[in-house]
Amino acid sequence: MTAYAFRSKVRLSLVLMVAVLVATAFVFTPSLAAAAEGTEVVDYNLAWVCIAAALAFGFGALGAGMAISHVGSAAMGAISEKPEIATNALIFIALAEGLVVFGFITALMILGSI
Repeated sequence: MTAYAFRSKVRLSLVLMVAVLVATAFVFTPSLAAAAEGTEVVDYNLAWVCIAAALAFGFGALGAGMAISHVGSAAMGAISEKPEIATNALIFIALAEGLVVFGFITALMILGSI
């Protein structure tokens, strides 16, 4: 895969992620018809909190995936040449996976503020 194809796939996935987040914002907000009648005030805070939590987790997962793709391929190549460094190489892969955990914890902290 060329660098251009990879960038275009990442760009497409980011655009689709934002589109899904905007679409789900309408699910979490109260009905606009009820707001037009004056019976209920529309509160967009819940939608923004959910979008922020989804972005925190989504970007954490995307960054971890990109890091693991680069670090993992380099680690497997190094292990094939020198098998005794396998534990050291796997530690670097685990460090890249920590990005997902940080994104998940951040999303939980954001959702805990509701």
